[in-house]
Amino acid sequence: MITFHIITIFPEMFDSYIHESILGRAIKNKKIAINFYPLRSFVRGKYRKVWPDGNISAQVDEKPYGGGPGMILRAEPILEAVKKIKARKKDAKIFITAAGGEMFTNTFAQKIVAKKGLEDIIIICGRYEGIDSRVKKALRATEISIGDFILTGGELASMVMMDVIARQIPGVLGKQQSIEENRISSHEMYTRPEVLLWQGKNYKVPKVLLSGNHKDIDNWRKEGK
Repeated sequence: MITFHIITIFPEMFDSYIHESILGRAIKNKKIAINFYPLRSFVRGKYRKVWPDGNISAQVDEKPYGGGPGMILRAEPILEAVKKIKARKKDAKIFITAAGGEMFTNTFAQKIVAKKGLEDIIIICGRYEGIDSRVKKALRATEISIGDFILTGGELASMVMMDVIARQIPGVLGKQQSIEENRISSHEMYTRPEVLLWQGKNYKVPKVLLSGNHKDIDNWRKEGK
C-alpha cells in the first residue's frame, strides 16, 4: 500500500475529490492511504500568535528577499512537517509541486509504483509565489510540474499526481486492462444507441466497430480514427 502525505495550507480542498470515484475506492480497499499535515499547525516562534479572544494566527509566508511581488512560503513550517513524517517514514520520497519542476507523466507514475520498497510519498503543495528554495536543498526533494501553466496552488497538482499514481497500482482499477495506456485506443469512442438522432440528423457508429472483426477494430484504433 502506498501512503500519500500531503503538506498543505488548505487540506479541506481535498475532501470531495478523494472520497469519490477511483481514489475513494482505493482508500476503502486499502490500496492507498492519504494523510494531511496542515502547514499552519507547524508554525512556531514569533510567527505564531495567541490573541486575547483565544484565536490563533499562524503566518506561513513572508516577503521575498531582493524584492518582488507576492509572498513566499517559509521554510521552517515545511521542514517541521517533513521532520514529523520522516520520524516514522524514513524512506519516504519527497516531491514539491512547482511550475518549473520536472514534467509529471504516466511513465513517471509507473516508475514510482515500480520502485521497490517505496511505500510513502510526501507531496509539498506550493502556494503564492512559491516555496523558499532552501526547502528543496535541505530535503533533496524533487520538484514536479503537471503542465506548462500556472496554478493558484499545488493542491490541484497533488490531486492529479495521486490520481495518476493510484491508477498504476494493481487492483485499484479492478482490471489492469482498464488502464488506458495499456490498451489499443483511439480518441473516438461510441456506445449505444447505434444510430443517434439529434435535431433531425442521424449520427452512426462506424461500421468497423459493429463488424465483430477484432483485427480490423484494433487496426482502426491504432490509426487513431
